[in-house]
Amino acid sequence: MSKKKKPTSNTIALNKKARHEYFLEEKYEAGLALQGWEIKSIRDGKVNLSDSYVIIKDGEAYLLGSQIQPLNSASSHVVCDPERTRKLLLKKRELATLIGKTEREGYTLVATALYWKKCWVKLEFYLAKGKKSHDKRDSIKDRDWAREKERMLKHKAR
Repeated sequence: MSKKKKPTSNTIALNKKARHEYFLEEKYEAGLALQGWEIKSIRDGKVNLSDSYVIIKDGEAYLLGSQIQPLNSASSHVVCDPERTRKLLLKKRELATLIGKTEREGYTLVATALYWKKCWVKLEFYLAKGKKSHDKRDSIKDRDWAREKERMLKHKAR
């Protein structure tokens, strides 16, 4: 009897700068239209999501700015473009709401995480508004104050 071990985390890649640069409001999940060599590279962990975002063009959503580095052992007859735009698989209703909010209300779509869901690769992205520099300072101050509060409560409990 051999039991398959489940991996501890399904996360492939994170965009940590997104929380610092944007106010993240609504969360969305989408599948990605990928090629075979991209799946092999993703399994090997050769993905970078920093500076990646989602655009909507001709009624369809695309992921831009992400990098999937090809493996050295990739087939020679396949042309590997690490920075190609990848189509996102969304429902029409979700696309309609995203189009409305990005065009009318000035939101942007920021990719935050890439992860496995069963055997599929999913992209987590948020409807977001950009932060100004004073907003960033405020969020840093709030985070530091929360950390200090935790320390004070921990020492008081002892």
